[in-house]
Amino acid sequence: MRALVVEDDPRIARSLASVLEGAGFLVEAAGDGETAWFKGGTENFDLIILDLGLPRLDGLSVLKRWRAEGCDAPVLILTARGSWTERVEGIDAGADDYLPKP
Repeated sequence: MRALVVEDDPRIARSLASVLEGAGFLVEAAGDGETAWFKGGTENFDLIILDLGLPRLDGLSVLKRWRAEGCDAPVLILTARGSWTERVEGIDAGADDYLPKP
């Protein structure tokens, strides 16, 4: 199984990758929105964990582009943005789940 971790904080990205690798995933990472958009649009993943506050292209725009291009991988938004409005916006954009960071 393959997972894509899209996170601009290297410590969080490493922690997520470690947990996913322990669960048997082969993990790739992207630290900015443009790289994430390219990888998610050209490669197949079984899971994508997506932060919204990314450099170069925000996570919500990345998600909308993926869905418009037919990417149907499950996407979990994991972000510091936790208001109900932002959660609804993320789900409406095509996320499968939305978890605010503690």
